[in-house]
Amino acid sequence: MSSPITTHILDTAHGKPAAGVTVTLEYRDTSGTFTQVGTGVTDADGRLRTLLSEAAFRTGTYRLTFDVRGYQSAHGDQGFFPEVTIAFFVGDVAQHYHVPLLLSPFGYSTYRGS
Repeated sequence: MSSPITTHILDTAHGKPAAGVTVTLEYRDTSGTFTQVGTGVTDADGRLRTLLSEAAFRTGTYRLTFDVRGYQSAHGDQGFFPEVTIAFFVGDVAQHYHVPLLLSPFGYSTYRGS
């Protein structure tokens, strides 16, 4: 079963999914401290569908951190960003939250996917 929070990475410089990237999911508690609630590695399609269980899902602020340095080095790119961090807010736990990352050596973008 899929996590209520999923992601995928597309390597726009090479025109393919980014496989083998470690991704960490954190949740910010009432004190403002982020705590790790999930982690995983993108599959051959650049996707990660197992970050968080339904039981642990709650409203609030989450943060995804993509460790892209190793991936970029393995593909001959020095890369400017060793990691990419994206914070986002979950306001309705009945919805699915998909946060894609479009990655190149010197830039990235993201959006709320479906």
